[in-house]
Amino acid sequence: MSSKRRVAVTGLGIVSPLGVGLAANHAAVTEGRSGIGPITRFDPAGQPCAIAGEVVGFDLATATDGVVAAKEVKKMDRFIQFGMAAGIEAVADSGIEVTEANAARIGVCIGSGIGGVETIENTAIAVRDKGPRRVSPFYIPMSIINMISGNLSILYGMRGPNLAMVTACTTGTHAIGEAARIIEYGDADAMVAGGAEAAITPTSIAGFGNARALSRRGCPPAEASCPFDRRRDGFVMGEGAGVLVLEEWGHASRRGARIYAELRGFGMSGDAHHMTAPAPGGDGAVRCMQNALRNAAMDASEVDHINAHGTSTPLGDVVETEAIKKVFGAHAASLTVSSTKSMVGHLLGASGGVEAVYTALALHHQTAPPTINLAHPDPQCDLDYAPHSARPMKIRGALSNSFGFGGTNGTLAMARA
Repeated sequence: MSSKRRVAVTGLGIVSPLGVGLAANHAAVTEGRSGIGPITRFDPAGQPCAIAGEVVGFDLATATDGVVAAKEVKKMDRFIQFGMAAGIEAVADSGIEVTEANAARIGVCIGSGIGGVETIENTAIAVRDKGPRRVSPFYIPMSIINMISGNLSILYGMRGPNLAMVTACTTGTHAIGEAARIIEYGDADAMVAGGAEAAITPTSIAGFGNARALSRRGCPPAEASCPFDRRRDGFVMGEGAGVLVLEEWGHASRRGARIYAELRGFGMSGDAHHMTAPAPGGDGAVRCMQNALRNAAMDASEVDHINAHGTSTPLGDVVETEAIKKVFGAHAASLTVSSTKSMVGHLLGASGGVEAVYTALALHHQTAPPTINLAHPDPQCDLDYAPHSARPMKIRGALSNSFGFGGTNGTLAMARA
């Protein structure tokens, strides 16, 4: 093809510690509320961390108004349920209709960093305590990562590309970026894309905690996730899903769709440095953002807002700040850099999806979300992080960053529609 096709964001769906659905999340993020609290999904006694961003009171059948029957819910791990809820909301929000004529041109790409870890834990216990005959015949489809894409495609009859990404904490961003490229290159006219995660489980909390990745400073839970603040000592685990409906621009325009934003570009890179620590000076993050801008044909001066990876880890926040300054130079001082993880925690493979939703909303409503809990700024983190309060402002272009274990990086570049 002589030039890539334009990609519109026409539908948004989200489940996060701030609530189920777009309206609840937009209100909470704009108000700067925290979704972090004590772990209630299991007894955290003896665990290195006892707080998380849980989705409280979630029920898929209720969340989807019965689109997914209660008997089907029992065949899905929690991460699949989150992905289905967000996907169904995004499709409804977009107003797109799957017909016999267009079904082969509509696809799904929703991933997860860890997948059905709760089902895997419970099944391992059942095998140990009761024997292999007590393993559910639904064990495999309940736990494997591509089953959000599988279930959604079956639900709607979407017969286009059907795939899933697994790239740790960059999963959601990579899924959305690759889905956009599928549209750009003409292999589909619409894609439902994002990430989901439900890893608030005993082995996950123990594993991340024993790796000293989680916050353990003993403050009130709502204050524990404090990106760019000098008190930060690790991230807070969150759960949920974020899903976008992407469409070829002409396809969306012809049917009169509301367009939240244009997904202009996607960049990737690898650190090739360390399994968990970022490359010194943010080398991988620099190349990733530069690649996104290049792919988007956007000048750095056109970007007004960044939804940062901003995990609230001592090293990660400094390195991302350094990387932004290297990419944007003097313009970095004019950027508004938000970490919505200050409110929802780190949703691992879902974080890129959830943050892409927040980025699209920022462009649509021309309001940058806040970074809460930034009471004691780290001198090494010296950008404008929109502390405490959402900021109405002109946003022409925005980036959404995700950086994952294994040195895998992804950046989405969006522009105001």
